[in-house]
Amino acid sequence: MATRANGSAPALEIAQLHTWYGESHILHDVNLKVEQGEVVTLLGRNGAGRTTTLRAIMGLTGARTGSIKVNGVEAIGLATHKIAHLGIGYCPEERGIFSSLSTEENLLLPPTLASGEKGMSVEEIYAMFPNLQERRHSQGTRLSGGEQQMLAVARILRTGARLLLLDEISEGLAPVIVQGLARMITTLKAKGYTIVMVEQNFRFAAPLADRFYVMEHGQIVETFAASELEAKMPVLTELLGV
Repeated sequence: MATRANGSAPALEIAQLHTWYGESHILHDVNLKVEQGEVVTLLGRNGAGRTTTLRAIMGLTGARTGSIKVNGVEAIGLATHKIAHLGIGYCPEERGIFSSLSTEENLLLPPTLASGEKGMSVEEIYAMFPNLQERRHSQGTRLSGGEQQMLAVARILRTGARLLLLDEISEGLAPVIVQGLARMITTLKAKGYTIVMVEQNFRFAAPLADRFYVMEHGQIVETFAASELEAKMPVLTELLGV
């Protein structure tokens, strides 16, 4: 079992990552770094490789080469469940809510991680997501899309994960729900969580992130800080059509 590295290591450090699905070479020499407590957004068109990057971090793709370090611990050769126990929570685009279970049963389902971090209590989660408390006895199928998204994130927070990988959490949701998710990310950042977001909704992501990486054809083609966002808008317009 890998020992946990000291807190001064980056939360996530990817170097020379190549990833395949079968014979298809998807990621090409991806390099990125996320410091503890940062919010970082991966931008790019559909098919650019952003979701595959998150899946590769979790060991959910085919073959991988290169290096993926989580809190200084090399994870490239670890099984998915061991990667999760390094303190990562992955919220996939499809959310993965169990329809036959109630909201609270879904919330209590995942085990706490062996990373040594204490997860949020159910009471703390309900304070952050009052909608979920109101719907705690409702079946997963009866929740709205926004409530399902809140539940998918809340379920991770209970495990003790401190590095959150969030894939398109604002997609298809009403503006009022998206505003609530933005407040959630701001709150989590204030609590010291590290967040990597894949987002198509540029207006949602732009005010939240400390830094941005732009992907195209499975490669990182731009990286810049939030302070450079205005200057980078012509490039982003060309790459993303924003």
